[in-house]
Amino acid sequence: MNRWLDLGTMTRLSRLAACAGLSLAAGGCISMPTTNAKIDPASPIAAAAAKMEAAHKTFPTFDDMPPAPKDVRAPDAFATAAIDARDAGARLERETADNTWTLTGTERFAANAERQVGADPGPARPEDTEAFARALRDRATPPPPPR
Repeated sequence: MNRWLDLGTMTRLSRLAACAGLSLAAGGCISMPTTNAKIDPASPIAAAAAKMEAAHKTFPTFDDMPPAPKDVRAPDAFATAAIDARDAGARLERETADNTWTLTGTERFAANAERQVGADPGPARPEDTEAFARALRDRATPPPPPR
């Protein structure tokens, strides 16, 4: 098979042709507004458009952009710092590996805790809850009346 007509090349060429076609089609829709365009006085935005046109605002140019900062480190310095941070993390993991804990053996821990606490008392009975609430209401002191 000819190396210029393999499937990958044909796919790339068809994508390039599609992009070029779309660019041309979209380029036909782009137009620059004319400076002598008339505003329809019946338009609801006629007053605002006339006000904006009368303002003749100046827009910034590329010359107005501030210069690039000088105190920013170079891209290779960023790469070096990232490598240093990665190496420091790996070194920390190596140095603390023997002191790392895990969550294994939790069933044994839970069984031991249940044995120490005792049996589960279960949910409270509604009559116990009502009796507790009644005792609290009986002990409660109402606030003094307003003066």
